[in-house]
Amino acid sequence: MQYYVYILRCSDDTLYTGITTDISRRIDEHNNSDKGAKYTKLRRPVTLVYKEEQDNRSLASKREYAIKKLKRLDKIRLIDA
Repeated sequence: MQYYVYILRCSDDTLYTGITTDISRRIDEHNNSDKGAKYTKLRRPVTLVYKEEQDNRSLASKREYAIKKLKRLDKIRLIDA
């Protein structure tokens, strides 16, 4: 199963990082349902600004953790690369 690490830009211009197996479904959940993260519920609408594929959940989780540790400027550089 393919996993994705993604970054969303929230309505307040903050960035949110997560993982999923279905990008479209997950973004819809962030924008429209109670299954979205608490963080994004308060900052709707969100827009996908970055995604990358990972081969399994373990790699995706490790990459998500690494991205979350980055400073905002480094995240923006990743998005713009």
